[in-house]
Formats: sequence, C-alpha cells, structure tokens
Amino acid sequence: MVESMDAASIIGYFKGKSILITGSTGFLGKILVEKILRVQPDVHKIYLVVRGIDAKQRVQQEVIDTELFGLLREKHGSKGFQQLMEEKVVALAGDIIYENLGLETPVLEALAKEIDVIVNIAATTNFYERYDVSLDVNVMGVKHLCQLAKQCSKLKMLMHVSTAFVSGFREGLILEKPIKPGESLKEGTYLDIDAELRLAKEVKKELTMSSGDDEAERKATERDSEERKAMKELGLRRARHFGWSNTYVFTKAMGEMALELHRGADMAVVIMRPSIITSVMSDPVPGWMQGTRTIDTFIIGYAKQTLSSFLADLGMVMDVIPGDMVVNAVLAAAVAHSEEKDAGGGAAVYQVTSSLRNPVTYGVLYRSGCRYFIDHPRVRDDGQVIPNRHMRFFTTIPRFRLYMTLTFKLPLEILHLVNILLCGLFSKLYNDYSRKYKLVMHLVDVYGPFAFFKGCFDDTNLERLRSTMVMQSPEDDMFNFDPKTIDWDDYFYRIHIPGVLKYLCK
Repeated sequence: MVESMDAASIIGYFKGKSILITGSTGFLGKILVEKILRVQPDVHKIYLVVRGIDAKQRVQQEVIDTELFGLLREKHGSKGFQQLMEEKVVALAGDIIYENLGLETPVLEALAKEIDVIVNIAATTNFYERYDVSLDVNVMGVKHLCQLAKQCSKLKMLMHVSTAFVSGFREGLILEKPIKPGESLKEGTYLDIDAELRLAKEVKKELTMSSGDDEAERKATERDSEERKAMKELGLRRARHFGWSNTYVFTKAMGEMALELHRGADMAVVIMRPSIITSVMSDPVPGWMQGTRTIDTFIIGYAKQTLSSFLADLGMVMDVIPGDMVVNAVLAAAVAHSEEKDAGGGAAVYQVTSSLRNPVTYGVLYRSGCRYFIDHPRVRDDGQVIPNRHMRFFTTIPRFRLYMTLTFKLPLEILHLVNILLCGLFSKLYNDYSRKYKLVMHLVDVYGPFAFFKGCFDDTNLERLRSTMVMQSPEDDMFNFDPKTIDWDDYFYRIHIPGVLKYLCK
C-alpha cells in the first residue's frame, strides 16, 4: 500500500486509464462513473457492461441522463458534456453471468489489451431472490470477471464490491478478513460452491420435468410461478443451512470465495464491504439516491402515515454509510493497491462502515424524522395539514408476531368463518387481506434480523488507508470517507430524509 495520498495523486492516477465497470446502472455504479468523469475528464475510457441489446441507449437513459450528472453537465455545458460522454463512455452489451461476459471475441481481445482497472459492482441484492439467479450473478459473475482479468495484459487492479453482512449476524467485533473457500457460519458444515451450483441446477431440472409439456398457457404461467417460488425457497433454505439469514448475503459470501479461488496469484485484488448504503452526503447531489433501503421503508411509511408500527429497537446501532463515501473509499483503495503483488495474505479487505468510529442508533433517525415532519408538515389536497402520529416500535420479533396475531390474524380467521357461512361473499376481501398479512410476515422473516443486528464492524484496514490521506488543501476533502466527519442528526434531517421524499416518494 502507498505511504501517502492526496486528492491530486488520486486524480492523477486515473489520467489515461481504461476502466471496466459492472453494475453501472445501479446506485453505487452511477456515483462511481460520475465521480471519475468529474474529477478526471482525461480518463482514457470507461467501459460499462450492461445487459440488453441496446446497451448504449440504456446507459444514456439510466446513467448519463440522470440528475446525478447535473453538476458535470453544468461544468462542461450541454454540448461539451455530451461530447465528453461520447468520447469517454463505452457501453458494452454483455452480462457477467456468461463466460467472457457474453462479449464478441474481437471486443474481448481489444479490451484485454487496454483495461487497467476492473470494478465489479454488479449484483442481485434481493434478499429473497431465486437461488439459481443469485448464484449466476453473485458467484459465477465473479468467476467470469476473474477469468477476464487474467487475460488483461495491462491490468493493475481488480476491485470487488461485496457487503459487510457477508459476516452473517454475528455479535461483537467483526474483523476485516477474507472468507476462505469452504468456510461456513454453522459448525459442522462445509460450503462447496460447485455442489451448490449442481444442486440448484438439479432442482430446477426436476421442477421443469415435473410440469409436463402439453399444458395450456394459463398452466404454463402457474408453472413458472411455482418454479420461481420453489427456487426462492431453496435459496433461503440453503442460506440458513450454512448460517446466513438470506440468499443475498449468502451468495455474496460465496462470491468472495469464488474471487479467492479464481483470481490470478499475482493480481492486485481488493474487496470493499460497505454496510447499508444511504443517500449522497456531499457531492455531486446531496440526498440523491436510488432504490429503497430498509431504513427508508420506515421514513416513507411515516411520511405517508401508512405505517403505524415498525420492527426496531431505538437504542440499537444501525450501520449506515453515505454512497459517496463508499465511492471515495473505492477510488482511494484502487490507487493504494494498484499493481500490488499478493504476498500470500489474500485480497485486501475494507469494511466501509460506521458502527465502530461513529455509531448511530435508530432513535437518532426517528427523532430526526419527527423533527423534520414537524418543521415541514405534509398537506392534503384540500389544504389540511396531515397530523404526525407517533409510531409503535417492537423490540423483538416474537412481540411483533404476537401483535400481528392479535390485531390481524384473529380478525382474519373470523372473516374466514363468516365468508364460509355466507357462501364466499367475502372471498375477495379475505384473500386480499390474507395475502397482505402473509407478505408482512414474510418480510419480517427475511428482513427482521437486520433490525436487531448486534455486530460491530471493525474498520482498522480502512482507518489505515484513511491515515495515508494527506489533507493539505480544501480540495483534498473531495475524497473524504471518514464516518467521524458525519453529524448524523444533521445528515438525516437536512439531506437523507428530503432525499428519500424527493427521489423515492416522488
């Protein structure tokens, strides 16, 4: 790792470099692409691997045309901005689930001669995703990128963005250490990636064979729905068999194992593990965000007054980190470890988190939200102010289940009996409420553990990286990734909550 860095050295590093980025249409990917182009317009090329035939159109609509690129557009002017995008950004129609990313041989050969840095952000983040889909993207995608990286003669760095929650729901201090192939969170089990791939393939084949070939269109739709549900349940079952809570964190852990198994021995490899990523704090657009996080469900529900209760202990720490800080850490780590040879210690691991250096509780978010909605009251169409209601918080999952049983399940059972007595008069109403009840209980099962996570993420490696950052001018602050500089109450009140209302609630 380099001894010292400042903004100028990070900016200078990317001059003339060719960078391949996966996951650029996602939240973090967009922030990364914009930041590189804004601070270093003399980057050689940024290659964006995007699914779909018309990759260029997707990149234009889903990346370049977004509000996030407003500052860059203002800096270069409309014409200059579009020229910069055309010169520097190259959309590649491909997919990491395929070997060679599904790219044509001539394209692949040209890339292999040019690429300096690979940043893998692509992932399926659905906690309850189909097992086969999660394995394809979060595990096989990593393997395919490693294979591509080995072909790149100029490659200086392979950066893989994972998640801090690959640790599972351990308590105490969680260290920044690589996950070894075969490592499991449940004693007595050994996690074999190839065996899991075979299992998913076999189960899918059995589901397809058992459905028959001569069914009508309606039955084919039902078959697809049943297969999807079965594959989702398989993922959740396998995750919990090995000690993880959901398919997402389980397959991301396997992705880190795949990286260790398939990376080049002399390749500079860095794993970034952010915790829950929240809206942009500083630049280019404070509050900008995409996709609803767990904590944002609470803000949206409170804003719309559709959520009267929430599963959380207000005294517990929630580990969150702004998206721009994650990207700043990615850029700094890429420079620090560029062309670094592996001395046998495995990939460098950085946990981009806040729970150790500057912890914040759910209570801070709730109080900031209450204050925000008092100062910025919502108004109905008729001009009447919508009153703020205090929410009820459940500090354990059993308490929440009891509340749901007494408040919703029992009335549902009564409705069910009345519906039978009245020959199905209330069937539609009963089915609708029953479906909603089951959905809530399923969400509690899948997301509940996050509300009561008692671990604390160590960030010693990241602190060491921060210590190499020399702060000699105000410009050096543009790569800040120190959570100690965040005033959480101010961030939630002034930036994040308004961002949720603007970009998620529209």
